Amino acid sequence: MFPQGRHPVSAAGAAGPGRAAGPSRSLHSRAVSPPQPGQPFKFSVLEICERIKEEFQFLQAQYHSLKLECEKLVSEKTEMQRHYVMYYEMSYGLNIEMHKQAEIVKRLSAICAQIIPFLAQEHQQQVLQAVERAKQVTMGELNSIVGVSCTAWMGAKTLPCLGVWDLQ
Repeated sequence: MFPQGRHPVSAAGAAGPGRAAGPSRSLHSRAVSPPQPGQPFKFSVLEICERIKEEFQFLQAQYHSLKLECEKLVSEKTEMQRHYVMYYEMSYGLNIEMHKQAEIVKRLSAICAQIIPFLAQEHQQQVLQAVERAKQVTMGELNSIVGVSCTAWMGAKTLPCLGVWDLQ
């Protein structure tokens, strides 16, 4: 609590060598001389109490600032958890939608494969070429499709919607 070499000296040892520590001398009536080399500082009771009071006030202010910082961190943690849950729900919903779309594609491909043989020869070629063109989706087209559908899906929410390749 006290800096090194600055602790209060007991009343018996306060008289020093060659002086008698009699009961008639009190701590307040004793004259305070400047400290000699190698001699510790001697504080009065009032000085010690004042120093303890200052140190207590300093520690109280430090405690208050740490408490405020802790409350701020707790609120930030709560906000981060809320965002995490929101992103998790979005991710889960997008994953379900992706599997749903993959199943739709698989079923539509099976339907096309069953119907194409019943078409006339020139129509079969046109349909097969159209199917191949549909499979050649560029990343720009995909990002624009995802951006439009994401904007419609998000509505008025404030989170940004990322395109398919914006994450790289």
